[in-house]
Amino acid sequence: MIKEYISTNKDRFLGELFDWLRIPSVSADSRHKADVRKAAEFLKEKLAAAGVDSVSISETKGHPIVYAEKIINPALPTILVYGHYDVQPADPIDLWDSPPFEPVVKNDKIYARGSCDDKGQVYMHVKAFETMMKLNLLPCNVKFMVEGEEEVGSDNLGTFVKENKAKLKADIILISDTALISLEHPSITTGLRGLSYMEVEVTGPNRDLHSGVYGGAVANPINILCSMIDSLHDENGKVAIPGFYDKVAELTASERLALNKAPFDLDEYKKELGIDEIKGEKGYTTLERTGVRPTLDVNGIWGGYTGEGAKTVLPSKAHAKISMRLVPNQISSEITELFTKHFQSIAPKYVKVKVMAHHGGEPAVTQTDSEAYKAASKAFEEVFGKTPIPTRDGGSIPIVALFKKELGLDTVLMGFGLDSDAIHSPNEHYGVNNFLTGIETIVAFYKHYAKK
Repeated sequence: MIKEYISTNKDRFLGELFDWLRIPSVSADSRHKADVRKAAEFLKEKLAAAGVDSVSISETKGHPIVYAEKIINPALPTILVYGHYDVQPADPIDLWDSPPFEPVVKNDKIYARGSCDDKGQVYMHVKAFETMMKLNLLPCNVKFMVEGEEEVGSDNLGTFVKENKAKLKADIILISDTALISLEHPSITTGLRGLSYMEVEVTGPNRDLHSGVYGGAVANPINILCSMIDSLHDENGKVAIPGFYDKVAELTASERLALNKAPFDLDEYKKELGIDEIKGEKGYTTLERTGVRPTLDVNGIWGGYTGEGAKTVLPSKAHAKISMRLVPNQISSEITELFTKHFQSIAPKYVKVKVMAHHGGEPAVTQTDSEAYKAASKAFEEVFGKTPIPTRDGGSIPIVALFKKELGLDTVLMGFGLDSDAIHSPNEHYGVNNFLTGIETIVAFYKHYAKK
């Protein structure tokens, strides 16, 4: 019955998703402010059509939050679904094989910005809810909270949560914004890294200079910035900021062994990324490096002349954006402070340094012995025919830790993307089968969770 409904409505489901994906809801770019709101209005309309009791758009100091609920019996469990409708910028556009906001299906994959992160995965929940409503199968209460600022740090969601604790009262948070190992090896994410996102500016002379007249006599901020960044790692790939690892939770030997039992083909990993060799912190496997170890990476660097042709300039300024992924026990505000002090301390006297914090979030670990996790596991077993593998995800969903702190609620991370889906990159995509199977698995989760 469930499979039949999803199959019968497949084209409509996909068509609606494509309409949503055509809206360039880029939260980081103020030029798309109207598009972000349009995406919120679209979701409001579709939730209403699916059968919620009420749905509204809540204003914030930034982009709005869509809230909806269906209460069939206050005595029954309540699931709070969280997701986000904002997307990453599509740049660089010229690296896309098709327009980023004109969805196309190739090789059974939906290519579009937001197809996996997170519109495609949020829309699974909308259609799962519709399926249960149409088939009279909704076994418990459901609330939806979908924001428009996740990609820029969820600055205003915390305030919304703190001011609406009664409205958001629930038994569990359900999120689909993570990945499976593969469709052949289903998995449930049990850990997320935190984040500290910084921007630095290095200033030398008070204006751009002629590199022939001044080169060799005046410090070049780009050269200095590159040297400073290079010093942030030691020869073993560890972050060389004093105190950075002081609170890192080390895994036991048995925990490391369990983590590395997850299916992983290193040769296939390198082939898929087009690299000849991997690089990372010495003494740890790739799965450990990406899931349970903290990192520091440069996300962007610029300065001087970058236009067409040549311009022999010694620039006045150089800039970089740097993110640090954090693991349990690390606190984003403390890491931000450590980075700021260290970066300022390593600046030579012939430049001035400015350090700015953008946003951050805390790492989170969920328990595998909870009733909600067991329900998710049973849902995967029912639909995939296999017991899901618990995994640690290298990405960050800062709001997970906030939900625990402010609402006292645990989160189940039932993601259906794949690491190869190129989220945040050109040619982002999401499997049609992942989308449809995700809908079915979410319906199964409701059934098993309501029996708790």
